Amino acid sequence: MAKHRIGSVSVASVYPHYVAKAEKKGLTKPHVDEIIRWLTGHTQKSLDAQPKKKTNFEDFFAQAPQLNHARGLITGVICGVRVEDVEEPTMREIRYLHKLIDDLAKGKAVEKILRR
Repeated sequence: MAKHRIGSVSVASVYPHYVAKAEKKGLTKPHVDEIIRWLTGHTQKSLDAQPKKKTNFEDFFAQAPQLNHARGLITGVICGVRVEDVEEPTMREIRYLHKLIDDLAKGKAVEKILRR
């Protein structure tokens, strides 16, 4: 049996979980979208098109308009793994995104999360 790779998981299948996590803390879809746009350089229109394309995470990050140069400043632990220690490029990008969403759900201000 082939090993399931998280990079092959569709963004559309995980995105509702990001929004639900934010909503539990009184935040909204626009907060989640702002974080994803900051990380990837997507416009809202190009971000909204991803579910229709059934884009997987590997392609989502490979085809991102402009990955934010400041993403290398994202540090910390997510799912027991230090984000900055992840070597596989796609997995590191996924962990960056998960860390940002996790920080949002923990109540951190968006300005702090986005290193403004």
